[in-house]
This record gives sequence, structure tokens and C-alpha cells, in this order.
Amino acid sequence: MFNYLLVINAGSSSIKFTLFRIESSGRLVEELKGQVDGIGNFPQLKVIHSDGGLLVDKRIDTSVAPDHKNCLNEICSWLLQYIGKGKLQAIGHRVVHGGLDYITPVLINQKILSDLENLIPLAPLHQPHNLLPIRTFEEIIPGVPQIVCFDTAFHRTQSETAQSFGLPKRFFNEGIRRYGFHGISYEFIASELPRLGLEIHGTRIIVAHLGSGASLCAIQNGVSIATTMGFSPLDGLVMGTRCGSLDPGVMLYLMDRYKMNVRELEHLLYYESGLLGISGVSNDMRTLLASESPLAAEAIKLFVYRIGREIGSLAAALGGLDALIFTGGIGENSAEIRDLVCKQVSWLGLELDRDANRAAAERLSTIQSKISAWVVKTDENLMIAKHTQNYLGMSHQL
Repeated sequence: MFNYLLVINAGSSSIKFTLFRIESSGRLVEELKGQVDGIGNFPQLKVIHSDGGLLVDKRIDTSVAPDHKNCLNEICSWLLQYIGKGKLQAIGHRVVHGGLDYITPVLINQKILSDLENLIPLAPLHQPHNLLPIRTFEEIIPGVPQIVCFDTAFHRTQSETAQSFGLPKRFFNEGIRRYGFHGISYEFIASELPRLGLEIHGTRIIVAHLGSGASLCAIQNGVSIATTMGFSPLDGLVMGTRCGSLDPGVMLYLMDRYKMNVRELEHLLYYESGLLGISGVSNDMRTLLASESPLAAEAIKLFVYRIGREIGSLAAALGGLDALIFTGGIGENSAEIRDLVCKQVSWLGLELDRDANRAAAERLSTIQSKISAWVVKTDENLMIAKHTQNYLGMSHQL
């Protein structure tokens, strides 16, 4: 009889999950990965075993509702059948925002869940979807411990100066500060530095997590010292549908000129802007790169420009730069975007090996390059699984 650990990572239109088998030694072995795409329209469940075999590929019955709750019920039903007589030891979750109070993984209870629901206005695109699986699994399989890991936690090492806005101090004290996000991904990449031959101490690193959501993080001595996202996941780089950094005066103007209320403004900034808003074509970088539309090219140009500009800013915060690491869906898979970004920062001494880049080799820079460049596949679910296992001490219980 096997013991298992499940990790759930729920987004606005998809739910990803990984099932790990816990060996008697405590080692985590990935058993399968799955996801549901197309939630809200025609959700499709796909599950792939670690050996590459396709276990499930089916359309979820939408006669009830094509929503997250129905899809979670389907996932849970299939997983329980798959596990059979095995035991699900725990479930780990990614939650985007932990606010001021939650800076380490926690065992969920009703008070914590209520506290996290109060943070929904700070991350409306993510937080509700992160929390729904917790309540759903509480109903379906009560008694299974659920551990929550926070995207904001990794950045709590930043100085008060790095977290501050130029607002009256009372607002900082009540929690209006730069939180930063994608922390679980950055923590995983930081854990990979020794494998890459990069010294944790003293090495000045910028990680570019580029995907539908995109940000950069400056890491020194293995911890975050600055990042491009701030109070919310809206800040920083241009993203799939999010605007990135924006002069607050623009929002005041839109409210005054177009009489936009808060909800209308929120929808514009979160769902109608970024690559989609600029191009009018798509929020998917693959579609934009294949498009002949001048506006698609303009969206790509701005995306890359903002990355290059923010790398310069973070290099200043670090006092120099030793390594640049690409990760995330775009960072891991788009050689063209990596090439364009590296050209933007060639002034720092980065020399790209274009053959290595096209071949998606792990090291992208030439031997002569003053700055090394890398592409590393992130694994947030493995990071969450390790935190869950460590929190519950499961390796000592088996």
C-alpha cells in the first residue's frame, strides 16, 4: 500500500496537480501530473503518468456547470479511484497572497482560511481560485491535512526600504507595501543554484520568471532582495493580460475622463491590458510570435523592453550582475524571446551562445561571457510538496 502527497495549483482557467508517491525513506517520487484546461467553457481533464503514458484525456461533463467546483470534484473522484487502497497523507496548495502574517507554510484551519479570503482584493485574479480547492477537498475528503504555501513568502527577506512606497508611513504600517509574487518558483530556482555550479553566497543573480504572469527577482546569498511585482501581481513587467507598471495618474485620469468605477478599472488592468490589450490579437506569446500583425510585434517589443529596463534596475539593486536565469512558460520555451532579452542586456557583459539558445541547452552564454545565462525549468509543485512533507514531518512517520 502506497502513501501519497497531492499538490494542487489552481488558476483562473486551469487547475494543475501533481501526485507524489512517498517512499519508505521519505523520498518524493512524482507519480503523475494532470490538469484541467478550459474551465468556464469546455473543461478537459488530462493526466500523464511519470513514464509518459496517457492515463486520462476526456471532456468533463458540463451539464452541471463548467466551473472550478465541478472540475475539482472530477479530479478528486478520479484521484481517489487511482489511489485505491493507498493513503493520501496530505495536500499541498499554492496560495498567491499571504499578507503580513503568513510568511511560512501553514496547516490550514478556518481562521487562516478566513484571513486569506480577506486578502482576495489584493489578488483578485488568483486568490479566490487558490482557496476554492481547500474548501472543496475539506468537503470531499475531510481529515486529510492541507498545507498552504505562499508566493509572497520568499520576498519577506527584503529590506523595509525595498518594500516601501512613497506614501505616508501609516499606510506602510497597515500593510500597503511591496509584497512580490512568484516566490515559490524563485525559491525552487534558488535551490537549484548549487547544481548549476553557482555559489549561493556572493553571486548576484536575476531570475526572469516569464509567462502569462511575469516578473523578475534579484537574489543574493540565496534570498530575495528586490522584485518587480509590488503590492499586487499587477506591477512590474507587461504580462499576458495585465498592464505592469503604470503611472497612478493614468488611473486617476481614466476614473475622471471615462467615469470608470473601481470594478471597471480592475477589469481593464487585470483582464484587458498587457500583450492582449496592446496587440488586440492574443495574450499568448506563441500566437504573437507567429502573427504578422504590426501590433503583435509592438506588444513583443514592449514586453522585451520592459524586461531589459527592469534587469538594469535590479542589477543596480544588486550592485552588479553575475548570472541571469530564465524560467516560466515563455522563459523556458521561447528561444526568440531569450535572444531578444539577452541583446537588451548585452551592455552588462552578457554574450549569448545562439546555438545553445536554439537548442534550449541549460547554459545559454558563451564561456567568454562576463555574465552567465541559463534556462532552468521551474517546479513549483515539487517545492510545495517538499514544504508540505517537511511541515508534517511525514518522512519520519512512514
